[in-house]
Amino acid sequence: MSWVARCPSIISAMSKMTTKASPQKAKRTKTSPSPRVSPKPPSKLKSRPKLLSGGNPQIPIADGDAPVQTYIAAMPGWKSDVGRRLDSLITKAVPDVRKAVKWNSPFYGVEGQGWFLSFHCFTKYIKVAFFKGAALGPGLTGTAKSGETRYLDIYEQTPGTKFDESQFVVWVKQASKLPGWMASSGS
Repeated sequence: MSWVARCPSIISAMSKMTTKASPQKAKRTKTSPSPRVSPKPPSKLKSRPKLLSGGNPQIPIADGDAPVQTYIAAMPGWKSDVGRRLDSLITKAVPDVRKAVKWNSPFYGVEGQGWFLSFHCFTKYIKVAFFKGAALGPGLTGTAKSGETRYLDIYEQTPGTKFDESQFVVWVKQASKLPGWMASSGS
């Protein structure tokens, strides 16, 4: 038996109790903030997006370039530079590319054909997903449960290593010409 059931008189007495603030205290709290808490400057009120596990930015679902740029700007450390470069390469390879943020990841597609590519931050790398990657040229080895998706994992560049931008652009151009993911729903 809970203490609430054993002590109905205490509960009844507590519900009848009211607290009254002194008029001085009530007046102070209505006109000014507590003297112990300083208000935040307006520039601090708009915070950066929350980073989820692995450092992936949490961005609301939205269509267009602006949410994608918000995602890229919020990518931590070296990943933000890589994200800007990926976005630039994709935009140059497919000038009429459609952009959106879905499931906390930027998506790239062609109107009426669906999405052909997305990327996502993980702790030590960025995972680029080509949704019809099995139909692309050689080199994409990371497979998914879907069977058609192939992944490219991009790690922080160290001396002597380099991301193959020209091969990436070839894959982007090929992928943009294929029917993409969710093509039938137009999303």
